[in-house]
Amino acid sequence: QLVESGGRYVQAGDSLRISCEAPGRTSSNFATAWFRQASGKEREFVAAIRWTGQTTAYGDSVKGRFIVSRDVRKNMMSLQMNSLKSEDAAVYYCAATYRPPILSAMRDPAQYDYWGAGTQVTVSS
Repeated sequence: QLVESGGRYVQAGDSLRISCEAPGRTSSNFATAWFRQASGKEREFVAAIRWTGQTTAYGDSVKGRFIVSRDVRKNMMSLQMNSLKSEDAAVYYCAATYRPPILSAMRDPAQYDYWGAGTQVTVSS
């Protein structure tokens, strides 16, 4: 079970932090990711993190603006989004797997077995 939260309406240039809780996590051998999908567009990889070692990966469109992190004690992954643009508006989905992919595969949605219902981020220009 994955539960996203924190999505809301913001202005372009603002910052926003969204989170994903994984209360049922049973192993430290775990990786989570954020994907997003805007209306009428295909799903896009945003960021991912391996919970052991904290290896991270970012989509090209968010690199340098977004930061993914995880809190092992809270079973939570967060995405700090800075300098938001109108094109960042989308439903953001959390995904997870107990089979952490290699770095080059972290952006592949097929690597993830569990998905949340999504949280809406709206960015007004």
